[in-house]
Amino acid sequence: MKRFLLLICVVVCVPLGAQTTRRDSVLTQARYLKSIYRTDDAIELLSALVRPGAMDEGVLSELADCHFQSGAYEDAAGTYFMLSSRWPDNILFRIRLMQAYYRINAFPQAIQAGCEVLRRDSIPAVVSYVGDAFNQLQRADSALWYYRRALALKPMNTTVLSKAMGILISAEDYDGALGVCEPFLAEDPDNTTIAPLKGLALYRKGSYKEAIPLFERQIELGNDIYPIHYYLGHSYWQTNVIYRAEKELLTAWQIDSSDVNLAYSIASVKAEAYRPFEKDVKPWLDKALEILQPDPVLMSRIHQQYGLGYFRKQDSWDQAIEHYREVYRYNPKLISALSSIGYCYQQKKAYKQAIEWYQKYLQVATPGSKGYNTVMDNLNWLKSERFMEEIQ
Repeated sequence: MKRFLLLICVVVCVPLGAQTTRRDSVLTQARYLKSIYRTDDAIELLSALVRPGAMDEGVLSELADCHFQSGAYEDAAGTYFMLSSRWPDNILFRIRLMQAYYRINAFPQAIQAGCEVLRRDSIPAVVSYVGDAFNQLQRADSALWYYRRALALKPMNTTVLSKAMGILISAEDYDGALGVCEPFLAEDPDNTTIAPLKGLALYRKGSYKEAIPLFERQIELGNDIYPIHYYLGHSYWQTNVIYRAEKELLTAWQIDSSDVNLAYSIASVKAEAYRPFEKDVKPWLDKALEILQPDPVLMSRIHQQYGLGYFRKQDSWDQAIEHYREVYRYNPKLISALSSIGYCYQQKKAYKQAIEWYQKYLQVATPGSKGYNTVMDNLNWLKSERFMEEIQ
C-alpha cells in the first residue's frame, strides 16, 4: 500500500494579542489568494503559521484545501488524514480525504474513508463515490450495490444510473438494466443518456423491434451521435429492413470512419441488397482491410526484435529467418534484413540459399560500406566452401 507523507508539523494556537490578530489576517489573505487560484502563494503564507506545538484546525484545513485545489493530492491526503484523526466527527475532513485518496488512485483507502462518512450520514454523493472506487477496482458487484443505494437516495441521478446500467449491460444482465432504468424513464422518457442505454440493452437482448423506436426518437430530439445511428442501423438490419439499415450505418460512418466492424457491416448490408460487387460492396471491404492494416514501420520493428531474439539463441535459425523476411516485407528500406537472412542460412549450412540472399543484399547495398564488405567476405567464403564440396 502506498505510503503517504503526513504533515508532522503542527500549529501553535495563540488565542490573544497581536499573534492572534496576525494569524487571522494571514488566514484572510490566504483565503483570498486561494479564491483567485494563487494557491502556491496561499500555501507559503499558511506554512509560516505552522509551528511545533498544538494543532490549529483553521490553518491546517485551509492548507489542506490549498493542496487539494493545486492538485497536490498526496499532500492533501496527508493533511486531511491528520485532521480527520484529530477531529473524527468533522465529516468534511473525511469527505475530502476520500476525494484525495481517489485522485491518487488509492481506491481501497478511498472506500474506507467513504464508509467512515456513511457511518455518520448517508450522503448520496459519497455513496456514489464509494461505488466509483469499487468500479475502479473492477469489483462490479460491490460497485453496483452502492450505485443502487445511491439511486434509492436520489433516483433521478443520471450519472449514477448510467454507471449502474453500464455494469449490468456488460454483465449481460439486460433485464436488470431495463428494470433499473424504468422508474427514471417514467419521469424523463426522452433522457438523452438513459434512453439510448435502454435501447442498447434491448438491442443486446435481441429485442430489435423494441429498440428501434427508442433510437428513432433520440434522432428526432437531435441526439445525433454515432452509437445511436450504429445500433439503429443494426436493429433495422436484424429485422430485415435493409434500406433503412444502410441509411443509418452510412450516417454513422459520416460521424466516425474508424470502426472496421462498421465498414464490414455496410459491405454486408449492400451485399444483402444485391448491390453490384465491384461498385458498391468491394470498396467497403477494402475500407475494412485498410483499417485493419497494421503500421508497417511498427510491424517491421516488432519482427526485427523477434528475429534478433531467435538470432541470438544460435539454434533457432528458421524462426529468425521467418521474422527477418517479415521485417523486409514491411520495410524494404531495411536491407540489413537481407544479410541477416543470408547469415542465418549460412549457419544452417544451407549455402545455396545463403548465397542467394547475400546477392540480393549486394544488389541494393552501397559498395564499400561496412555491411557490403562484410557480406562480400562471407560470400567469397561460401563460394569457396561450395567449390570444395563439389570437387570432393
